[in-house]
Amino acid sequence: MAGSKRIGILSSGGDAPGMNAAIRAAALVGRSGGADIVGIERGYKGLLEDAFVPLMPNDVSGILREGGTILGSARCKEFHMREVRDKARSILANRGVDGLIVIGGNGSLTGALLLCDPKELGSQALNVIGIPASIDNDLGFTGMSIGVDTAMNTIVEAVDKIADTATAHDRTFIIEVMGRDCGYLAMTSAIACGADLALFPESGKPEQAIIDQIVQTVLTVRSRSRKSRRVIIIKAEGVGISTDKLKAEVDARLRDKSPNADPSGIETRVTVLGHVVRGGRPSAFDRLLGSRLGNVAVRALIGGDTLKMVAWMPPSEVPEDAGRCSAADPKCWLVDLGAVLVETENLLKGRSPLTRWRAGAFEEIEGALLM
Repeated sequence: MAGSKRIGILSSGGDAPGMNAAIRAAALVGRSGGADIVGIERGYKGLLEDAFVPLMPNDVSGILREGGTILGSARCKEFHMREVRDKARSILANRGVDGLIVIGGNGSLTGALLLCDPKELGSQALNVIGIPASIDNDLGFTGMSIGVDTAMNTIVEAVDKIADTATAHDRTFIIEVMGRDCGYLAMTSAIACGADLALFPESGKPEQAIIDQIVQTVLTVRSRSRKSRRVIIIKAEGVGISTDKLKAEVDARLRDKSPNADPSGIETRVTVLGHVVRGGRPSAFDRLLGSRLGNVAVRALIGGDTLKMVAWMPPSEVPEDAGRCSAADPKCWLVDLGAVLVETENLLKGRSPLTRWRAGAFEEIEGALLM
């Protein structure tokens, strides 16, 4: 298969710190390898609007430290329609683009797979390589996605500050973090913060079980000596019960169990970190990870690869026929894009051994958190 000579780069879906590092590496390495590199603004939406911009060395030299993505991002729900993808392919062909790097999460990589479906491409030359970027770390067959480390550091810093006031007033805080379908950030940040409890969708617990667990945690912690009576609970946004309802139910249950106690002493407080978790300058790890993945992605396109995702230290259960180690980086793999999306679905539906291990491992340590 002939390698790509003109390569487009787009970032799609939710932004993630470190995307710019991938853009920079792909642009610089690609040009040094003889390819012409162009950027596409606002993801697939910008592609349909023919929003192409040059990516010369001067355009990317200073972006490594910046959060978000200089190319912008947008969601494009209509991309599931065949006629819309045909329009996108026509625009790419008119621009002379025969290779495409897509930086994003599950939906973005699904779009990349559909865009380069051999049944739809016909005789048109278009290769595609995906780069995983999702702060939720919810993509299959990669140990880490771009943005996860920065998001986790942001959560830890925020929770550390909240813990100071929680300790001063013996308060209970429920802190909601991002993670609509995957509770990775809630689980890992709870461990890193020394939280008393983590709530994540993979546990599959019903509302009443979650409320019971919080109430028991609060009562257990408050039975300790005065020095350590604050409670920190990390909740993923994807947990079935809303944070406002959870607070109301917990407050009511705590008043019932402690009718003679000062209500202000057992009332919970809520902090929703929201999109703060997405922002900020990328950590050193995300800068390095983005650079490594961008380097491997553009080299793969120049070498003639297509319908692959670049993975970083993928788990050992990757089937032999689904991926291979990259010659450009011994810790990066080129994994079949279709296999990635199947495994991602398994992760989100709880069918993956990794999902079950994560949930099971956390259940085992929940008791230890209260000791």
